[in-house]
Amino acid sequence: MIYTVTLNPALDKTVEIPNLALDTVNRITKMRTDPGGKGINVSKVIAKLGGTSKAIGILAGNSGKAIQDALDGEGLAHNFRFVPGETRTNLKVIDPENHTNTDINEPGIEVDAPELTALLYDLLKELKRGDIVVLAGSLPKGAPKDTYYTWVESCKKAGAKVFLDADGELLAEGLKAAPYLVKPNNDELSRMMGQELKTLDELADAGQALIRRGIEHVVVSMGGRGALYLRKDSVIYAPALKVKVGSTVGAGDSVVAALAYAEAEGLSEENTVRLSIATGAANVMCSGTQAAERSQIEELLPLVTFQHL
Repeated sequence: MIYTVTLNPALDKTVEIPNLALDTVNRITKMRTDPGGKGINVSKVIAKLGGTSKAIGILAGNSGKAIQDALDGEGLAHNFRFVPGETRTNLKVIDPENHTNTDINEPGIEVDAPELTALLYDLLKELKRGDIVVLAGSLPKGAPKDTYYTWVESCKKAGAKVFLDADGELLAEGLKAAPYLVKPNNDELSRMMGQELKTLDELADAGQALIRRGIEHVVVSMGGRGALYLRKDSVIYAPALKVKVGSTVGAGDSVVAALAYAEAEGLSEENTVRLSIATGAANVMCSGTQAAERSQIEELLPLVTFQHL
């Protein structure tokens, strides 16, 4: 089973505003609302790929109820704890004329350590050896900075493979527990290494440094440049597919979903690369954080190319 963990979910409102401008009235031409947060996005994509997962996390208020109802409507399994407050609403502004994507994210609710510990125990009671746990996204206010370290360590002891998709201090803390897979983007990896990494060789060397710390898989996403896939004795580079962009929101989450699905299905390294690149491209073509259909992904699979470095 794949479990996705979203400790700071959001109700994602995506709007289109042609020629967005400051200090004036802007008119919305299209709008949609989706259950969001990185782990929830991963669960939505896994379902489209044909896999199963359970989304867990913290929700609050009417926004939280809306997220839960939306997941029920999509037939996605979940186990959320409700706390006082109101789950955040994040605004995603797409300007189709200037080809920009702007995120305006609320800070979210405050959650204390005992609530997070209770949620972790809920998960540990279900985990079986060989399960996959995806830890993704930001933490709510009030969460200890070492939360991801604690969750990675606890889930590993239960026999699970932990995928970590976080940034900054949260990623640094989680890395101390050596998760099974991490997926930084090139900017996140540069910040982690304290220097700007521009070339494939520089990014690959930084990724291999993480491998030497006990992490089995490192995937470095590079937006329009594609992605690097690293294991102990293997580095693969796959360029991105050129597709019409609907929204870049959740693109990285769709890659993580494909990686988790591929691991659960036992796909080869090469087929994992193909699937993750095609899934990322297909989801970029969608509006908001809705997940692309499997048929769209299948159409893109033959277009994926890669090379061993």
